[in-house]
Amino acid sequence: MNPKLNDTNVSTELQALSQIIFGEPASKANSRRVVRYGGTSRLIKSAKALSYSDVFRQQCKPLATLMTGDLRITLHIFYASRRPDLDESLILDLLQGLVYVNDRQVKERHCYWGLDPDNPRSEIIIEKIDEIAPKKKPRQANRTGQIST
Repeated sequence: MNPKLNDTNVSTELQALSQIIFGEPASKANSRRVVRYGGTSRLIKSAKALSYSDVFRQQCKPLATLMTGDLRITLHIFYASRRPDLDESLILDLLQGLVYVNDRQVKERHCYWGLDPDNPRSEIIIEKIDEIAPKKKPRQANRTGQIST
């Protein structure tokens, strides 16, 4: 092997992922119901949202190493009817812990509504992007104890 040809920084981290999840996602905004528990009212996911969550987890297996850094997500959500609102928030929540660490990593979203009565699904593409706002390095004290800028 010629060392001059192998002197680049190569990332072994996953750069992009494409996944199709079959089934119609529930709208997170409309997927809560109020139940009484121990004398108090609580909001829990609707039966449709819980069912979709189970279906989603069966189809989207967790990555061995979760994606880190800032991400772009492109979603084409195909619904079975014209009735549902375009709402990707449940999908973003479900991807958390399976594909990426936290949905706060998603800095760019492209969502498209589609109609396919015979085959409702979500076509998902997740890509790493350049860091939007790099974290500031913590200030360090110099020998005299003063913080340098």
